[in-house]
Amino acid sequence: MTVEELVVYVVDDDPSVRAAMDRLLRSADYGAKTFASAAEFLDFSRPDAPGCLVLDIRMPELSGLDLQERLVEQGDSLPIIFITGHGTVPSSVRAFKAGAVDFLQKPFEEDDLLDAVSRGVEKHRCLRKEQKEMKVLRTRLDTLTPREREVFALVAGGMLNKQVAFELGTVEKTIKVHRARVMQKMSAQSLADLVRFAEKLGIRGSPD
Repeated sequence: MTVEELVVYVVDDDPSVRAAMDRLLRSADYGAKTFASAAEFLDFSRPDAPGCLVLDIRMPELSGLDLQERLVEQGDSLPIIFITGHGTVPSSVRAFKAGAVDFLQKPFEEDDLLDAVSRGVEKHRCLRKEQKEMKVLRTRLDTLTPREREVFALVAGGMLNKQVAFELGTVEKTIKVHRARVMQKMSAQSLADLVRFAEKLGIRGSPD
């Protein structure tokens, strides 16, 4: 992922702040997109790229905290950096509890903001990577038959083939065949891979 593909969004109702932020971010080689309101940002169709959101807390109509809440409800993983000239302890606590990367008081040092943006972008990269891996794993899981899912759960839970056979009322030879198919369909190179996939998928070693 190159720097040019990164997008940092700025939502602030003060045009001078938006202009200053745009210049600062572009000087640091970030792509920047500014918005005058939370509603304007919500109406924007974002590209599929890593980035973060620099967000003012106090704005007319929909506040920064309200926008954060809306994004959380939508399952949006875009990291948020709050900036404000009227910060309070309750608002900062609320922001951090909802996953904010940082909370900066105006006026802030440019380096502090750029450091926060760097952390936000890296967090988003990691989240996107995790989400893509989960999507692939769920797609693979959907290819398993009901019996293969049972075998997957029990093997990942630490059972030997003969134990799985006893649990499912069949013979060990049949379990070996099912296990091989599970390994192939899940693209697992080892038992350790299979266990890791099960943990990510929330499969806890039970045929249920």
